[in-house]
Amino acid sequence: MNSPKHVAIIMDGNGRWGIKKKKSRNYGHKKGLETVEKIISAAIDKKINYLTLFVFSTENWKRPVKEINYLLKLLDNYINKEINNLIKRNIKIKVIGNINPFPKILKKKIRNVETVTKHNKRIQINMALNYGSRQEIISAIKNIKKKSETVNVNNINKNLYTSGIPEPDILIRTGNTNRISNFLIWQLIYTEIFFEKKMWPDFNKQDFCRIIDNFGRIRRNFGGLNE
Repeated sequence: MNSPKHVAIIMDGNGRWGIKKKKSRNYGHKKGLETVEKIISAAIDKKINYLTLFVFSTENWKRPVKEINYLLKLLDNYINKEINNLIKRNIKIKVIGNINPFPKILKKKIRNVETVTKHNKRIQINMALNYGSRQEIISAIKNIKKKSETVNVNNINKNLYTSGIPEPDILIRTGNTNRISNFLIWQLIYTEIFFEKKMWPDFNKQDFCRIIDNFGRIRRNFGGLNE
């Protein structure tokens, strides 16, 4: 059976879940954070090496200011609360994306959690923050040209936010939406994609493990032929 090294997740449906529960979109985001913790534990149990979470996209700036502020505050609080646990649990945090537009204090906390966990080995959590795949590719090509290097697949890979990280074996998207929404479009060329009807706050360890087990039964040819 195939054992995935890298799982990427588009954690969709938090806001809609909150409204469906006759609460608020922000309530849905808060409950979604609880699901993040459950899935990190499940990924560790399944010995996943890399878990990439689409936390905040470049398109999320289009949302109401109150919701944006709540999302950034939720991230700030998570770092404050969990930084010691991340160290104890041997979890490495890596940010992919451009966090320059974030508040100064939050940027400092994000960089600090990357620094204090950089030697941890149990699992690497890639947090996609202000991430957009088209922007990532454009940035990579600009960097290559600035260095007067040849634009080719190898050099693009080296200049992406995900440099040094293997391409995802699995992409999971919750929320009953079947698209990838400007997420890792370069990296997903041979990724197995699982679209889930459940909203992210309802997604659980059993769902995650079912997908990992289903992946294990897939024959992956990477453009070749079945024997």
